[in-house]
Amino acid sequence: MAYVGVALMVGLAGIASAVGTSICGQAAVGAMKKNNGAFGSYMILSALPGSQGLYGFVCFFMVQGFLQNPTMVQAAAVLGAGILVGIVNLAAAIFQGKVCANGIAAIGNGHDVMGK
Repeated sequence: MAYVGVALMVGLAGIASAVGTSICGQAAVGAMKKNNGAFGSYMILSALPGSQGLYGFVCFFMVQGFLQNPTMVQAAAVLGAGILVGIVNLAAAIFQGKVCANGIAAIGNGHDVMGK
């Protein structure tokens, strides 16, 4: 049960990173058609949702000590933490991807989003 929680924790966080960065990547491709001089800003904003995958790994290292012969309560706690961390990372990456995609679109339209 604990291993399922860890798999959900890391797996959903990785999926979340992929979804969030793909949302930004699609916006960056569209913005490059309008303003290809801001590639660096597009790349920075596109990479931000990838941080959710790192958060999943950090949480894995936090619960790693409970994986050696866990009690039933510890295994249930790791499973619950894995489900919660995975869902939170998934939602956060999707919404962070949408926010960054809007920032990319704004930069493509000539607005100063990054505070140059």
